[in-house]
Amino acid sequence: MKITSKGRYAVTAILDVALHQDSGPVCLADISQRQRISLSYLEQLFSKLRKAKLVDSIRGPGGGYQLARAALEISIGAVINAVNDSVVATQCKGDKPCSPQGRCLTHSLWDDFSLKMQDFLDSVTLGELMENSEIIDISQKQNMAQESIALEKENEIFQTNQLG
Repeated sequence: MKITSKGRYAVTAILDVALHQDSGPVCLADISQRQRISLSYLEQLFSKLRKAKLVDSIRGPGGGYQLARAALEISIGAVINAVNDSVVATQCKGDKPCSPQGRCLTHSLWDDFSLKMQDFLDSVTLGELMENSEIIDISQKQNMAQESIALEKENEIFQTNQLG
């Protein structure tokens, strides 16, 4: 059983929004740079997150995305469900018989595990993750790296203009 990259990227991206929205709407290009997720993939994910009413989009200059409600009201389970990912651990995925004979011997074990995993993900919120000291440290390092890249680009432009 594993959560696909779609679910992991959706959680990472919406957590990035939650951590940065105090400065205004968060643009996907910034998330893409900080989290190393392709911009086109983020566009697909945020379309689903918007349809699930987890984020709002702000158009125009300075636009981007912000959470549609408080971070403490958005569960990780809701984010994963919004992008059509699942935590189903049964081999049959619960929507067909496990084998031609019907259910397998361990179907109920994996089904119970899936339910407990979903309950766990539903019990954890973005707000709780935002208070995690490890997540705060990683976010600060990402911000410093992003600022460093922006300064390097500005220096390159400045040097190019000086030579031209």
